[in-house]
Amino acid sequence: MASPATTPPANRVPANIVANIKVPATSANLGPGFDCAGVALGLYDELEIQTTETGFSAEVEGEGHNYLPTDARHLIITQIRARLERLGWHLPGLRLKAINRIPHSRGLGSSAAAHIAAAMAVKALLPPDCGVTKEHLLQWASEAEGHPDNVAPAVYGGLTFSWHEPGESGKQYRSIQLSPHPDITPVVAIPAKPLSTAAARTLLPADVPYAEAVANASRAALLAPAMTTHPELLMPATQDWLHQQYRQPSMPETLQHMLALRAENHAAVVSGAGPTLCVFAANAAESAKVTTKLQERAAKSSQRWDVRILPIATEGATMEVFRP
Repeated sequence: MASPATTPPANRVPANIVANIKVPATSANLGPGFDCAGVALGLYDELEIQTTETGFSAEVEGEGHNYLPTDARHLIITQIRARLERLGWHLPGLRLKAINRIPHSRGLGSSAAAHIAAAMAVKALLPPDCGVTKEHLLQWASEAEGHPDNVAPAVYGGLTFSWHEPGESGKQYRSIQLSPHPDITPVVAIPAKPLSTAAARTLLPADVPYAEAVANASRAALLAPAMTTHPELLMPATQDWLHQQYRQPSMPETLQHMLALRAENHAAVVSGAGPTLCVFAANAAESAKVTTKLQERAAKSSQRWDVRILPIATEGATMEVFRP
């Protein structure tokens, strides 16, 4: 993948470029597809940026409004500036307004969405002939995120499977997009208490038994057909041996709900690193049943759970750019 054209560092990004960016939430892993499988969901963060002659500011609505920085320290601003500098451009000022709807630290791809929003903003601020592609967005955001499982579906939409290969300057991230079966409807249960991905990863073992690795590979192989053409295979295709059981101490209630629903033949998984629960219903009737069951279980819980039907988003991140 060729890099976009760079220019001398003296080149400044002009003022009064405006871009509106929309990025979907994502659910990664889908059970056995650890760090490689993901789907885009119909819940969106929105970002508006405008370049200025000088100074950096951020306005945040929704998630993080009470703790995210509102100056040059804002993650998206720092990512935009760093990427532009690497490409040979100087950004003298930027106003950012973020409407954050994706819950933070819940396993729905909020950090990946922020990295993709920054990558999209860089594309908006570069001259159109720089040739920034979706492959560049995948690479930039995956480098920042550390893995592509949430990044890819947010870039491309739909169902994605991702991997990395050796590249000239490190890992080269790749992804393939597939169209999910139109009847599959995800139902999510989002707990009030957050869980950091880093904390969840500390519970994973360095090695797993060979038999479990083989079993997991067989089920991961079923994910693509189950999610695209054979939703009747969703139960076996979402069985996992690599990560969910080990993360149980950090989200016991999530695992309780998951096991209870799977015992009733519903394809329930931990969304990403958790603690959100995601159930892939094979049709609308099942999604209604799962929603009712999760609401009943939530009513008995000691914490608040937000139960939602979130359709799979077939389109990834979008952007409108207005140049002076």
